[in-house]
Amino acid sequence: MINLNGKKVFGGLLTTLEILRGNLISPLVLAFLLGIFAKLLKSELSLPKDLYASLSIYLLLALGLKGGVELSESTFQAIQRPALVTLALGCLTPISAYILMKEVGRFSTVDAAALAAHYGSVSAVTFIAALQFTASMNAHAEGFMPTLVTLLESPGILVGLAIGAMKMQKATQGIEQGHAKSNAALFHEILTSRSMILMVGGLIIGFLAGAKAYEPVKPFFETGFKGALVLFLLEMGILAGTRIADLRKVGAALISLGIFIPIFHGGIGVLLGTWAGLSVGGATVLGAMAGSASYIAAPPAVRMTLPQANPTYYLTASLAVTFPFNLVAGIPLYYKIATWLHS
Repeated sequence: MINLNGKKVFGGLLTTLEILRGNLISPLVLAFLLGIFAKLLKSELSLPKDLYASLSIYLLLALGLKGGVELSESTFQAIQRPALVTLALGCLTPISAYILMKEVGRFSTVDAAALAAHYGSVSAVTFIAALQFTASMNAHAEGFMPTLVTLLESPGILVGLAIGAMKMQKATQGIEQGHAKSNAALFHEILTSRSMILMVGGLIIGFLAGAKAYEPVKPFFETGFKGALVLFLLEMGILAGTRIADLRKVGAALISLGIFIPIFHGGIGVLLGTWAGLSVGGATVLGAMAGSASYIAAPPAVRMTLPQANPTYYLTASLAVTFPFNLVAGIPLYYKIATWLHS
């Protein structure tokens, strides 16, 4: 019996290592690592800003269109529980991130709240990478997953910032009114951000058009998707490489929490996704969403509402610690947890 269990554990370890090895040699991860390596060598390599902007528009719109088409063929019963679980994650993850950063990491209230806003939100690139990973494992996620991204994005940022706003001392009624205006502007900023407009707009277009009307443009938005993502991740690697030096400044506490929090949140996301009826692929992607940290939508919102927060902390944690961890090891880990829960 012991031998059988030992063989089972050893076999499971080999499978995990094989999944990790396969992910490490994928073009997506290797392109990201190339960007970091190029920056460490002080190379002049970089993508033109217009190309970078075009790639992000293409990826987000393609994601929204495909999700909208899939959503048009899904039933309300199929998406109801995953949607409720996602909204719950949007409220819970920034709270837990704040508590961990404040009590364990010993960060100030404003810095802990800024970090919570980032860890409560979603990294769209991590989400896309998780979709590609599950597809490569023949565990395709549900088509309505882009809808869940939009449900997780705003609450995660707003709850994190609300914690910071409530903790900050307000001296006069006039200051309070000023904060109220700022919060209204913040809400508008999040809802009208490029990522939200493209993904939500793409979802609506895909939903209204349906599969038949989508067919003529499908080759453009799906055939070149992986190639565009490789180029995008190359640029993300270059950006992450600029933050490598900051790891010495932020200390071991932030680096450790930047790895622990995605594992913690990702595990909860996989568990709740499985409970909500998602497939192995869907639960994996939801785990990656919950375990990710935003470095696109969250930073401008934090700068506007919590200007006292140190950008070195939240940018380095999200871009140079959590994003690489998820890309290399986090997503395979969430997949392994999802596989175990479904067995």
